[in-house]
Amino acid sequence: MISTEQAVGRLRTLQREGRHAAVVGDVRDLLSDRRDDRDLLLIEATSLRYMGRVDEALETLDRLERLYPAFGRQQQERGLCRVAQKDAPGAIGALLRAVDLNPALTQSWRMLEGVYRLIGDQENAALAASSVATLKALPAEVVTATSLFSEGDLGRAETMIRAFLIQRGDHPEAMRLLAKIGVAQDALDDAEFLLEAVLDIVPDHRAARYEYAETLNLRHKYAQARDQIDRLLALEPANPNYRAVAATAAMGLGQQDMAIELYRTLLADQPGWPDANLWLGHALKTVGHLPEAIESYRAAAAARPSFGDAWWSLANLKRYRFTDDELTRMRAAAASPATGPEDRNHLYFALGKALEDRGEAAESWAFYEQGNALKRIETRYRPEILETNTREQIRVCTRDFFAKRKGWGDPSRDPIFILGLPRAGSTLLEQILASHSQVEGTQELAQIQAMVLEIQGRDHDFDNPRYPAALADMTPDDFRHLGERYLAETRVYRTAKPYFIDKMPNNFRHIGMIHLMLPNARIIDARRDPMSCCFSNLKQLFARGQGFTYAIEDIARYYRTYLDLMAHWDAALPGRVLRVQHEDVVDDLEGTVRRILDYCGLDFEPACVAFHDTKRSVRTPSSEQVRQPIFRDGLDGWRKYEPWLGPLRDALGDALVRYRNTAHGLPARP
Repeated sequence: MISTEQAVGRLRTLQREGRHAAVVGDVRDLLSDRRDDRDLLLIEATSLRYMGRVDEALETLDRLERLYPAFGRQQQERGLCRVAQKDAPGAIGALLRAVDLNPALTQSWRMLEGVYRLIGDQENAALAASSVATLKALPAEVVTATSLFSEGDLGRAETMIRAFLIQRGDHPEAMRLLAKIGVAQDALDDAEFLLEAVLDIVPDHRAARYEYAETLNLRHKYAQARDQIDRLLALEPANPNYRAVAATAAMGLGQQDMAIELYRTLLADQPGWPDANLWLGHALKTVGHLPEAIESYRAAAAARPSFGDAWWSLANLKRYRFTDDELTRMRAAAASPATGPEDRNHLYFALGKALEDRGEAAESWAFYEQGNALKRIETRYRPEILETNTREQIRVCTRDFFAKRKGWGDPSRDPIFILGLPRAGSTLLEQILASHSQVEGTQELAQIQAMVLEIQGRDHDFDNPRYPAALADMTPDDFRHLGERYLAETRVYRTAKPYFIDKMPNNFRHIGMIHLMLPNARIIDARRDPMSCCFSNLKQLFARGQGFTYAIEDIARYYRTYLDLMAHWDAALPGRVLRVQHEDVVDDLEGTVRRILDYCGLDFEPACVAFHDTKRSVRTPSSEQVRQPIFRDGLDGWRKYEPWLGPLRDALGDALVRYRNTAHGLPARP
């Protein structure tokens, strides 16, 4: 049996020879075994159009669109069919969708130019002609790679564009494309580096500066992102994309009122914009304006019924309950072939939560399973990376290693790190501490992660990483500079309060480096019963990262590795970390609060016990819970799903006991 690639090549040769009847016959034979093949269906539609069987071609394209809604070339072919039918509005609509999905489709731009001229729309014809000229001016390799990228073929696009850059040297548009591929693959440091280089070559490149600002936001470098987008807004103050990036930067910097105002001005200019309604809902939720947030999320879903993120955002409001009509609409959107993978994934998690709230555990779990399976494929998570890093941390960062470096780093006592696993109660601990008059609550700060990436280097060898081994080669000045840099970079998130919180959970991997750069910082390990914690992660769809949460085996391995590493820090840095068990917070709130404050060197304040009355912005999924008193209801929520969680219990093994066996008394103050 010949491969699909070989078959497609032979069929395209037949098309060039004008043998379209043979093409259609061969395609239909091949489709009997490969009924959903994208390229075969497109070839069939193209040959049917050439044969004058346009209605049949459109039927094939309808099927193709249901299967691959983001496939630009099927919209291009639809536009050509509409041209054949002399349907100018239909042709323009399809061709515009084509270039929106894939801006490198030169034929679509040419056809748009021709149709616009035919109907006398010279302005839009000129814009289409300009796009044709832009593509013609680019090297063929860049155009082809851009098309591959737009159609989701990241691997081939990256291979082609890297080979082009090796051969031709720096080329701004090729570098921009490689940066986009980096963002799509979550290689954000590479994308930032490439876009900086583009702007060095072409300082006035507005599109590159906009993409640079977007990438800085993704890397939590909000102050730098704001500087970049302000330069663009000075040139185009009404540009909605620029204003949206400015609002994201404002949110990251804790300037929620500014962000809310920006989103409202966007909606005033473009009423019903689904994304702007979603963003506004996020901002309103962050400051605790839940009725208005619900209104915004509902408006986003009404404007685009398959908008999975809008439905998931409603589901992620812990006290929101869907109506029967909303549940019906969500089911329909999730089942529709026209719904894209990202929207479908959000809908699966939203339906899981909606049915959980109704007590329909079996169907709820089925949707959670489907959502996790899709997300696991997307994340390409490799558990061995963390496990290798953990082995290296244990090998390098010994008790003797730290004893020889005693007193290194910046002596500041300002930071309080709260770390552990997501969904382990860290937001509650943050809210308790941020209710103290001397403590600033910030957010999950990315500075430690960024420093680790720099030490690790640009060429990541996950099987033989430079970090943490490189810590052994660093000097006292190196660690002091890191501490000073951390304090300087986080200053933008603070007011005049003497202490501040960094709540990035994944920092537990880097306690050794934190200790060396900030030896007097407080470090609190938020820990939760493994069944509760892992189940809570399995039903949570995170905005970015946390790829270990989308499979039972992955989350169990991650939890076990976390216990291994925390046990190592206890042995290598005895008394350095305060362990706070979530169940203890629930059972003895005041006693636990006093213990935490004593560790941090803070006097007791009743506001820390009445933490739910504290007014502040909270950006994590637990934002609602920390605005109400503690209840025990959530501790054993996983038991409703116990029939399906046997594999999780088995995979956790002795972690079910070991999580409590580690020392968790009050450590000595550093």
